[in-house]
Amino acid sequence: MGTTTAVVATVNHWIGGKHVATESGRVGAVHNPATGEVIAEVGFATAEEVDRAVATAKAAFAEWRATPLSRRAEVMFRFRELIAKNREKIAEILTRENGKTTADALGEVARGLENVEFACGIPNLLKGGYTEQASKGVDVYQIRQPLGVVAGITPFNFPAMVPLWMISNAIACGNAFVLKPSEKVPGASVLIAELAKEAGVPDGVLNLVQGDKVAVDRLLEHPDVKAVSFVGSTPVAKQIYETATRNGKRVQALGGAKNHMVVLPDAELAMAADAAVSAAYGAAGERCMAISVVVAVGDVADPLVAAIRERIARIKVGPGSEPGIEMGPLITREHRDRVASYLDKAASDGATVVVDGRTDGATSRDGFFLAPSLVDHVKPGTACYDHEIFGPVLSVVRVDTYVEALKLVNENPYGNGTAIFTQNGGAARQFQFDAEVGMVGVNVPIPVPVAYYSFGGWKSSLFGDLHMYGPEGVLFYTRGKVVTSRWPDPGASKVDLGFPRTRDLELENRD
Repeated sequence: MGTTTAVVATVNHWIGGKHVATESGRVGAVHNPATGEVIAEVGFATAEEVDRAVATAKAAFAEWRATPLSRRAEVMFRFRELIAKNREKIAEILTRENGKTTADALGEVARGLENVEFACGIPNLLKGGYTEQASKGVDVYQIRQPLGVVAGITPFNFPAMVPLWMISNAIACGNAFVLKPSEKVPGASVLIAELAKEAGVPDGVLNLVQGDKVAVDRLLEHPDVKAVSFVGSTPVAKQIYETATRNGKRVQALGGAKNHMVVLPDAELAMAADAAVSAAYGAAGERCMAISVVVAVGDVADPLVAAIRERIARIKVGPGSEPGIEMGPLITREHRDRVASYLDKAASDGATVVVDGRTDGATSRDGFFLAPSLVDHVKPGTACYDHEIFGPVLSVVRVDTYVEALKLVNENPYGNGTAIFTQNGGAARQFQFDAEVGMVGVNVPIPVPVAYYSFGGWKSSLFGDLHMYGPEGVLFYTRGKVVTSRWPDPGASKVDLGFPRTRDLELENRD
């Protein structure tokens, strides 16, 4: 008897409000990280297919831009309700394609939903300023208008949340959007696009092109794409920023991180240990806001390491769909192996591998598993400290003073997030004042801002001037226009070749 090849689903583009199969003939495999099985294939767009998506968005923009704000808000409210109604379905896709636990996947959807809720207030968010009688009979006001066609390129680790960060503000502001999701996790974005159409987003206002570097490169160079948002690694973020700006585009490109959690001697030990474990191993450490370095100050180091080690032993690793599982697999076999290699490097660099996730029983499963690992006595200048590992490996650096801890945070090339654990309010306030980092937590290990603030780091964690979502997201997806108006008596008009000066005009009018 011959063998039977399993039939897998094909994930297509979404252009003009409908599914569109790729014409390229190129596809990529979508795996279930918990089993290693191929569960779908995704079609890779050609440059010409990207052009069609952009042309479709451009054609839809004119009418959508002219749509009243109240109508856009209605659409966003319905979009919000549909996301909430389908949160379990979205979470199931995240677990299947990314490996997240059910609880983590539902949490991701909830944080994305916050951004849709924020965008529901778009009539208020786009209110301009108005100055009456700036000069006699002269009024000045500012308005904000959409850019046109804008694009987003999103990562594998948050297949629903990051697209919602971008889509919500972009389309609420009146733009048309083209999304290129990660080819590793394409399913959630397709469902989101379908829900957007059901909510009343007009065909062509939201489009998806699946693919790889071919699709990305075309979006970066396309003359009708006015702005690009990106979340990913720092080398790629820098390349995206340089390429897109060279092509005249507005860019926000969020890169990598090496987030430090400073623990002072007066910190509540159990709370700090719980926070370190939660922030280091949640989502298998595949978060740009994950804590990857604990900086233990003074004599807190030994008891803190012992408390973390004790908690690691209780973490249940396995397929995210199974009840009681707290940590799932990594995204690919190659990435799992790369993360695991840092444990060998740590030992050769003189650090102490306290917990080795490679020897845990979870790694004997099918799929791309690596159990939580803990490395103590890590030093700057070693691979474990210098690199963004992006996996379940937590390093502990020991220092004697707060000044040394702060120096580590500020000298690191990344500036995404940091946290301090202490019961001393003065020390905490000084840390948030001193830390050269975009997001700071005080007894909060993962300080991701709520949707009505904005998300973004400093230094090599962000390329561009504006942070993502929230108020800065609205600024990013719009441009300001100032109008100076006067409705004089035509008989009072005269030729004046001098530069208009408000003060002089006022004095003339008094005379």
